[in-house]
Amino acid sequence: MGRKKRKREVDEQLLNSLFTIEHEWKQIQSIVEKSIEPTADGFYKQDLAQAKYLFLLREARRRKISAIRYHK
Repeated sequence: MGRKKRKREVDEQLLNSLFTIEHEWKQIQSIVEKSIEPTADGFYKQDLAQAKYLFLLREARRRKISAIRYHK
């Protein structure tokens, strides 16, 4: 029973991180798109946030986590 509880907690943390990083990535992407002259640092931060998001998304798929189950 303890193991299932820990797995559920880790899955919830993964989903929370996934949504947080997705929001961060979209914010940075919006800023870069609206910039007249985006800097290399802006592109770097955008690529980094995207890489984090895709990594977490792959991990969620590998664990077969559905956001619908956890958002009640």
